[in-house]
Amino acid sequence: MNIKIVNRYTNKIIVEGEFENLKDALEKNKSDLRGSDLSGSDLRGSDLRGCDLRRSDLSGCDLSGCDLSWSDLRKSDMRGSDLRGCDLRGSNLSGIKIKVTQVNKIIKSLGIEVG
Repeated sequence: MNIKIVNRYTNKIIVEGEFENLKDALEKNKSDLRGSDLSGSDLRGSDLRGCDLRRSDLSGCDLSGCDLSWSDLRKSDMRGSDLRGCDLRGSNLSGIKIKVTQVNKIIKSLGIEVG
C-alpha cells in the first residue's frame, strides 16, 4: 500500500512509500510525525513510544492499546479518540485537545489512581 503523510502546516512529506498498512508506516518512521493528520485512523496496538506528534490531528483515532509513552503530544487534537488501554506515561500532554468524557481515560493511561 502506498502511504504518504504530510505535515499539515508546512506541507513537508513526513512519510512516503510502500507499507503493509498505516500502522506499519508509522512504527517504522515514528521519530518525527509533527503536524500529521491521522484523524480517524485505526492505530490499535501501535508502538509509538517516544514519537514526536506535536500539533498532530489524532481526533477520532482508535488508539486503544497503543503505546505512546514518552511521546510529545503537545497541542495535539485527540478529541473523540479511543484511549482504552493506551499508555501515555511520561508523555508531554501540554495543550492537548480532548473531550470532557476522555478525562478519566487520560488519567488512567498516565498510571494515576484516583479515589
